[in-house]
Amino acid sequence: MIFFKRKLAFLPIDPLGDGLGDEIARERRESEAITLEEQLDDQLASKWDEILNDAHKDPEWFDFASDE
Repeated sequence: MIFFKRKLAFLPIDPLGDGLGDEIARERRESEAITLEEQLDDQLASKWDEILNDAHKDPEWFDFASDE
């Protein structure tokens, strides 16, 4: 029986290594950047309600809460 003493190993992948991290940082510095600290205004809330109502009318709509 032959025993190999070598181990195969791979370097860890950096998901931000291809410049994505720099791009994300640039977008966060933009004046129109979206943050989760912003409050929901009436116009956005009404538009979102309209989208949800349209989605509920879709015959292929499903609800995770009712899947038991």
